Amino acid sequence: MPPQELLSDYLPIAILLGVATVMAVAMVAMGHLLGPRRDSAAKLMPYESGMNPIGSAVRRMPVRYYLIAVLFVLFDIEVIFLLPWAVVLRKLGLFGLIEMLVFVAILLVGYIYVWKKGALEWE
Repeated sequence: MPPQELLSDYLPIAILLGVATVMAVAMVAMGHLLGPRRDSAAKLMPYESGMNPIGSAVRRMPVRYYLIAVLFVLFDIEVIFLLPWAVVLRKLGLFGLIEMLVFVAILLVGYIYVWKKGALEWE
């Protein structure tokens, strides 16, 4: 296949990306140009459940929060691999079953390790 034909396959994608970019920039610009601007001291003040804030609005988040979030994403994404495997299980045969059992065993070992380390405890 000549390179020209390969590029023509990607032309609709390039057009879609271009149109989406132009529309996004246009919407942000129109909102900035046409939107109301009536800032006051009360509007610029941080809002906290209808009460005046006490102290600084910046506070440190515990590392445990980020650790649990990363572990959730990690285990969630690994579980996503189970659906395509289940769809093609008959084509993969015994080898595919053994490979997935090894994958799930590694996942289970990681989960047990994290559990024993106390990373899933919420205080």
